[in-house]
Amino acid sequence: MKPKKNAIEIPAGGKTLLLVRHAKSDWQDASLDDFDRPLNERGKKDAPFMAQRMLDSKVPIDLFITSPARRARKTAKIFAKVYGRKKDEIVLRDELYLAGQEVFFDTVSHTADQFNHLAIFSHNPGITYFANELTNARIDNIPTCGIFAVKAQCNSWAEFREAPKEFWFFDFPKQLPATPV
Repeated sequence: MKPKKNAIEIPAGGKTLLLVRHAKSDWQDASLDDFDRPLNERGKKDAPFMAQRMLDSKVPIDLFITSPARRARKTAKIFAKVYGRKKDEIVLRDELYLAGQEVFFDTVSHTADQFNHLAIFSHNPGITYFANELTNARIDNIPTCGIFAVKAQCNSWAEFREAPKEFWFFDFPKQLPATPV
């Protein structure tokens, strides 16, 4: 079941941030380093499903920044492809692999202001901890391929940390349909 068109209200002005946890990864090959784990079959289905759900809901993304870990990179590539973007437009940020809150704030604050709608692809537990720092909305866990989104009342990403922020939506593959806020 797909969400209704325009199910997620698009904010006017300001900046939007989507925190996307990578899709489900494959644990079958125990010899692989954590960094090199690929997506499993479910992850390969969930990533395009969630990307299409965001696109169908008219959630804008104009910049994709990702951890360089294989599973996060692949998730970002799938989202970018669904959004009609090229994989070379995805920004890799080494620090986003197993990042803490300060790395996320640093990544956001150094984003060029020409971009208004940012998606960051990363890992737990850091991505969930960061999400819980942004608004009064609290979640226990961003599941694989889950998306936590906020709206910020600022014109510059450098102002994001101190800017008033509002929970926008939280969505994940097993939640049908997307919950508008």
